[in-house]
Amino acid sequence: MTGTLFPTPAFPTIPVKGESAGYPVVRIFCVGRNYAAHAAEMGVEVDREAPFYFTKSPMHTLASGSALPYPPGTSNFHYEMELALVIGQPVFRATRDEAAAAIYAYGCALDMTRRDLQLVSRAKQRPWDTGKDVEGTAVFAELTKADAFVVGDQAIHLEVNGETKQNSTLSLLIHSCVDVVADLSKYYHLQPGDVIMTGTPEGVGPVVAGDVITGGIDGLAPIRLEIAPAE
Repeated sequence: MTGTLFPTPAFPTIPVKGESAGYPVVRIFCVGRNYAAHAAEMGVEVDREAPFYFTKSPMHTLASGSALPYPPGTSNFHYEMELALVIGQPVFRATRDEAAAAIYAYGCALDMTRRDLQLVSRAKQRPWDTGKDVEGTAVFAELTKADAFVVGDQAIHLEVNGETKQNSTLSLLIHSCVDVVADLSKYYHLQPGDVIMTGTPEGVGPVVAGDVITGGIDGLAPIRLEIAPAE
């Protein structure tokens, strides 16, 4: 059998500094509660033994600088500023050295969240899909290759209409980027096209139509998102 019954969209891409071609987004893995202060503000305990994950559809990818309509079904739409990393070579059951070598690039990201729906699902011990796996809510800035960026104590920050809302450092990540890749590779054959969002620091909060979100991580391209009126 060949072909498809309906047109198939191409995988979205993220621009890479110094490259004319983009990085393809095939899968998006997200690390939950990877900063202690954010877990505390959400009223939950931190699991320091191992990270846990949820996913977003690659088709929910949105480029930095875009306008995102306020999504349906929510009255509490939150920003979450994050460091993202992308995989550049196949890796499975990786050692820490193999995990480090598999990281191709880093970039700023936003995990936009229907918080009210997420909390309802959490209370009922249901999946978070309607809260997290939302159209247009995986926002990515230009990537910087790993050989030009070493994760350390860089500042990570976010502003809404110019007012600082999140202000932390990457040194407060509970599970490091390398440890996350090594752990996730126990469960999946990671490969180019896999994007990992590593979690958000404290200070998350709501936005409304007309708000402009900006954010950054020292040494990486900044990120920007406008919240447009609901459709």
